[in-house]
Amino acid sequence: MPRRVRQNRGKPAAAPLRAFARAVRRIVRGIPRGRVLSYGEVALRAGKPRGARAVVRALHQLDDVPWWRVVRSDGTLAPQVAHEQAQLLAAEGLKARTGRSARRRSR
Repeated sequence: MPRRVRQNRGKPAAAPLRAFARAVRRIVRGIPRGRVLSYGEVALRAGKPRGARAVVRALHQLDDVPWWRVVRSDGTLAPQVAHEQAQLLAAEGLKARTGRSARRRSR
């Protein structure tokens, strides 16, 4: 008997999130409007020191978080999304200069 393949109309089924990605989601959702954290700070708060790249991967999986509130440790914006991220930060009251964000840390 042939197997029936279930069709996902439009969107692939989301894989369950790992504990680290759930922690990243909780932390990034908790960053107040008008504040930013670095990828490294998010990783540290999520229990994975030196896990900044893992935060980037987790943010790519998550579509329901304010990702624009996470910047590089020196305050610069990633070139791939700098324009969009600068606009979103400006809408929250942070001034962004060419590839940079005026950092106000979240505590």
